[in-house]
Amino acid sequence: MDKFDKAILDALQDDATLPVAELAARVGLTATPCWRRVQRMEASGLIRKRVVLLDAKKLNVGVTVFVSIRTQHHSVDWLKSFHRLVSSIPEVTEFYRMAGQTDYLLKVVVPDIAAYDRVYKRLIQGAELGDVSSSFAMEEIKCTTRLPLDYAAA
Repeated sequence: MDKFDKAILDALQDDATLPVAELAARVGLTATPCWRRVQRMEASGLIRKRVVLLDAKKLNVGVTVFVSIRTQHHSVDWLKSFHRLVSSIPEVTEFYRMAGQTDYLLKVVVPDIAAYDRVYKRLIQGAELGDVSSSFAMEEIKCTTRLPLDYAAA
């Protein structure tokens, strides 16, 4: 990955809808080599997909809940079942298996506490969980999809 690739990724992280000509001009290339680089990064999986970021508050899901889950079950079958359950809940926007005292961490977006309670009930009805702890975000201070590019191999 050279300076041009990093510049392309930097620009696309700001606006994935940039026309190739504008992207090329921003990074100091002509359109064809710029487009080839984008295609190469897509084919390699470095660029996983291009998405639109929506405003959660305008969509009435402005309450963010971080849910820490501990369980006594650590079998592959239980994990597959739990994965299916969590993946079926649209309010869960992020789902992580953790190391440490928390086994799983979920990020949930809902309009209010009552909506979160419905998500919580789906979780506890659908899986045997040891402990579920919910933390409600009071203020979003930094939320980005932008990844740092300084660590990318040259």
